[in-house]
Amino acid sequence: QVQLVESGGGLVQAGGSLRLSCAASGRTFSTNTMGWFRQAPGKEREFVAAISGSGGSLSYADSVKGRFTVSRENAKNTVYLQMNSLKPEDTAVYYCAAVSAYRFTTVQRMGARAYDYWGQGTQVTVSS
Repeated sequence: QVQLVESGGGLVQAGGSLRLSCAASGRTFSTNTMGWFRQAPGKEREFVAAISGSGGSLSYADSVKGRFTVSRENAKNTVYLQMNSLKPEDTAVYYCAAVSAYRFTTVQRMGARAYDYWGQGTQVTVSS
């Protein structure tokens, strides 16, 4: 069983930055692909970024490329999402998720349904 707890959300002005953290329980963190997703009011959940267990493979949604960076510290069982140049359209609840059953490329192809564990989410609000 893996438990995920996100933190770092808040209110920021457009153009500002935030760093989200996701702390994971469990001894197999380093084997888990970790993903970040977001869901805005009235919209479907969408993929934001993902990182493989080793950190060697990364993936980003086109809407955040060049602005967001995903990273991880396996020694701390933590994954991060550094968000720069934030826009009002980035406003959403951000969730981290974990999966260990599939290779990174398979996870990317399957999307959200590949992930076994989800955090409770953290609100990010970007004002214009």
